[in-house]
Amino acid sequence: MAEAVNLVEKLAQFSDLWSQKKVAALNDYDVKLAKVKGEFVWHTHEDTDELFLVVSGRLTIQLRDGDVVLEPGELYVVPRGVEHCPLAEEETAILLLEPAGTLNTGDVGGPRTKAAENLG
Repeated sequence: MAEAVNLVEKLAQFSDLWSQKKVAALNDYDVKLAKVKGEFVWHTHEDTDELFLVVSGRLTIQLRDGDVVLEPGELYVVPRGVEHCPLAEEETAILLLEPAGTLNTGDVGGPRTKAAENLG
């Protein structure tokens, strides 16, 4: 039986930061949730755009030519190949949409690289 995905309920199921949780799939794309706080790493995704939607909190997408600040209900698409670094001064819940298998750290790798976990 088909069920709606309740983002509030899904977000209540985890507390770890910078760990993407897959909550749905759309064609070859993953719909992921994450809780973030602090600064991530500067990186690019050479082969894909990346959509960020703020569910709660406030997210700054740092870009080399200026920042984009997102409030709840706002989204921004980072174009493929554009270096960026997410930053959240307070705990922020975000939804990400990107092709399945896209690494969270893009081209830089490193200790913060994590595969998305299925939240179901």
